[in-house]
Amino acid sequence: MKPKVDLRLPALRRFAIAITALTVLGHSFLGFEQSVAHVFIALLTGYTLEILLEWIDAHAHGRKPRFIGDFKNLVDFLLPVHIGSLAVAMLLYPNEQLFPISFAVSVLVGSKYIFRVHFEKGSRHFLNPSNTGIATTLIVFPWVGIAPPYMFTENLYGFADWLLPLVIIISGTFLNTRFTKRMPLIIAWLLAFAIFAFLRSLLFGTPLEIALIPMSGTAFLLFTFYMISDPGTTPFPAVKQAIFGISVALVYHLLVGFHIVFGLFFALVIVCSIRGMMMYWRASQEKNISREKLQVISEEASS
Repeated sequence: MKPKVDLRLPALRRFAIAITALTVLGHSFLGFEQSVAHVFIALLTGYTLEILLEWIDAHAHGRKPRFIGDFKNLVDFLLPVHIGSLAVAMLLYPNEQLFPISFAVSVLVGSKYIFRVHFEKGSRHFLNPSNTGIATTLIVFPWVGIAPPYMFTENLYGFADWLLPLVIIISGTFLNTRFTKRMPLIIAWLLAFAIFAFLRSLLFGTPLEIALIPMSGTAFLLFTFYMISDPGTTPFPAVKQAIFGISVALVYHLLVGFHIVFGLFFALVIVCSIRGMMMYWRASQEKNISREKLQVISEEASS
């Protein structure tokens, strides 16, 4: 039997390389209209808070901070917040304001330390960090929006307009097939999105092309291949992945039915929160079982 290979770190490294390359190319050649200052403030906020909160958490639990060691260890520790911070800077559009970007990244980092479920073998966060930061910012700052598609390809014309979506699809498919193993989730999400769009058109008279048009946007592609597929906040078994993807699609279309904008990000928060409550229940059950075992052992020892 072959030993199980942990692909999390290789996945993070390649996702970080991909989103960094996209950021550099976007601002250099593709015509990203988001401010470069947003990228720097996002990374500065993310790196600073991640190190600070990890140091506090480590001292509170009597362990060594995970970033302690050589420079390579520090880089690997910062990979998740690097990816999330660049995603925030890429997707949010707060005009020329910097604070909403810093706020979103602060929520991103803080959510990982606050919304955690503690099991016997450790703990894990359940809210998608970058999505939580974006969704919270959209609520707190109503004038902040999501960057529309044209802001990603201002310098591209004709056939070149298809270049960026193709790169995102090809690279995202490779990374999620080879490393995160989340293609069942992505396929289920896309199919369910299209099916529910058809049902909306059939039941409520919504033009089908209008219901499907979000799938053509750059933000949708980034959300699909770089956000909803986050291995740290999604289940691993293929069936559970499919259920997760279908659930996000269903909640999205329900939100759209109630005329709630930015439904992609709110739907993912809702589904992750429901999954988190289920994880809390499972953890409490494990604690109850452990207490019962200890009680039985104590009674047997005293008899």
